[in-house]
Amino acid sequence: MKLVWSPLALERVNEIADYIAEDNAKAARMFLIDIFGAVDRLGNFPQSGRVVPEVKRPNIREIIFGNYRVIYRVERKRVSVLAVRHGKQRLPLKEIK
Repeated sequence: MKLVWSPLALERVNEIADYIAEDNAKAARMFLIDIFGAVDRLGNFPQSGRVVPEVKRPNIREIIFGNYRVIYRVERKRVSVLAVRHGKQRLPLKEIK
């Protein structure tokens, strides 16, 4: 299954990595490698994440990566990564439309 990142999701991942890099550049690189690796598995196992509680639609799912929620949509032939949010942040529904 094809995996597609939204511009918003990529922007958030880069913001997180930049924040981590302020203290530890190596940790920021590892964060990027690890999060992209975790999301990459969704191409083979798109149903592995849970349904997003705020939305309750079976095709809008999330995986938890450390303190972050990676929200994605399962489509017919692809997985679209919609947003990456800290677990303590509210999820604005406009981010996943």
